[in-house]
Formats: sequence, structure tokens, C-alpha cells
Amino acid sequence: MALSFTKMHGLGNDFAVVDGVTQAVNLSAGQIKAFADRQLGIGYDQLLLIEPPSQPDVDFNYRIFNVDGGEVEHCGNGARCFALFVRAKGLSQKNPLTVKTLNRVLSLSFEESGDIAVDMEKPILEPARLPFCTDRRLAKYHRTLTVGGVNLEVEFGAVSMGNPHAVIIVEDLENAAVKEIGRALQAHPDFPDSVNVGFMQVLRRDHIKLRVYERGTGETLACGTGACAATVVGCLNGLLDETVEVDLKGGCLKIQWPFSVSEDSPVVMTGPACIVYDGIIEDS
Repeated sequence: MALSFTKMHGLGNDFAVVDGVTQAVNLSAGQIKAFADRQLGIGYDQLLLIEPPSQPDVDFNYRIFNVDGGEVEHCGNGARCFALFVRAKGLSQKNPLTVKTLNRVLSLSFEESGDIAVDMEKPILEPARLPFCTDRRLAKYHRTLTVGGVNLEVEFGAVSMGNPHAVIIVEDLENAAVKEIGRALQAHPDFPDSVNVGFMQVLRRDHIKLRVYERGTGETLACGTGACAATVVGCLNGLLDETVEVDLKGGCLKIQWPFSVSEDSPVVMTGPACIVYDGIIEDS
């Protein structure tokens, strides 16, 4: 097998992007996991697959695979890379592009600055749709976790941006136990499909810092859906305004959610994408 791919990143959240429009692609979960190895493979946080549209009102299908080989619903940083790849490789010059994920239809727009804006659709706030097992919707939830042999009560907001997120507000992001608490909350039975766990420090009403421990991947340098989820949770708890600058380890995103108009308003994420190199996978 010889398969062309492009290595890309959005704020350090890195991807192997594979064109399934002009070449045949049939990757197994085992192959995706092997290629993700940073010593023996390509190395990436996720593999993105571009496919022909499965319905007439979209331009492409957008599929996302974690390093464990499992397919997931959404990736915001990947969506920006998807848009840049499609334009750079001559697959489409449309602006905006309309793409379909497992459970959403996204609009991807190129701005004059070169950044890419992604209409992430409205946030999902009903717990059962994340899914998250609880008796009613609240701005904050509480669960007891066992971390390092000690019981710890954790307070968090829960929202889906097409994939489930729990967002914990912290005072000292640098020293937060991201891996330990992230893993424990992901394993909680009230998140039957696991959950991405964000740790947010509020600097001002229009500025936050964020780290995210992602399902099937671990902590990444940036998480676009996590930035959107953190903004939504901050807004719902009265901590943030409608336009927020989100500082991640890999750089900055701008998130807009006009919730004062309606909680059903779409969340818009704007940020950069970058091509690193092109390569060929040869698997004997």
C-alpha cells in the first residue's frame, strides 16, 4: 500500500490528513494506531479523512480518528486544517465550505487575515445528549473521583460541541492535575462514552487559559471544541462575555457565542491552520 498524506497542525494540535477523494483509502484501526506512533510512525493527535459527500447539500465528508484507532464525532482544530488542505490541494476553492462529520454539518470560511472561521453549530446542553447521566440540567455538576487513592469532589460544567466535554474551572492552570483528574473523570460511569476534560482559568471576562485532556489521546497542545465548550460553560456561569480569547499551549483561538440572543446561537471558532509536509505511507 502506498498512501499519500499531509502532516498539518492547528496551534500544535497535529494531524495526518488523508485525501479519500482522489485515492482509495481503507485503513484499519490497527494501522491508524501504528501510524500515530511518534517514534515508529508519522506521529499525530488524530488522523483526518476527507471523503466525497454522502448527501447533496455538503461538499465533503469529514471523518476523525483518534490515536487508538477509534472514530470520533468532531475536532475543531482539525476542521480548520481540513479547509486549508482542500484549498491547497485543489479539491475545492469554495468559500465557505460545507462539510459533514458523524453528527454535524459545519461551515468553514476563509477570512482575509488567512485565519479560518468554523461555524460549530449550537452547543448541546441537555445532559442525555452528551451523553451524561444526571437527573436534570444544571450550570454546574459535582462528582466524587478517586485520584491518587484519595476521594476528591470535582465541580464541572458539561456541554457537547458534537463531542462531549466536561469543563473544570481552576485558579492555577499551570499546576492543575490535568492527567490525573482528566483520566478519573473520563472513567466515571456517568459518562458512558467517556468525555474530554477541560481545565479553564478565567483571566478576564474576555480572556481565558485552557488545557484539555482528550478522549483516546491525552493532553494536546490545543483543542478547538474544548475552547468552544469552555467558553459556553463560562458564559452559562456568568463568568464570560460573548467574545473570548482562549490561550492554549499551542496558541490562541477566538470564540464567539451570542448567547444573549439565544442559547441556540451557533458557536464560531476562528484561528490558524498550517501545512507541515507531504508524505507517503508505505505499509508492507
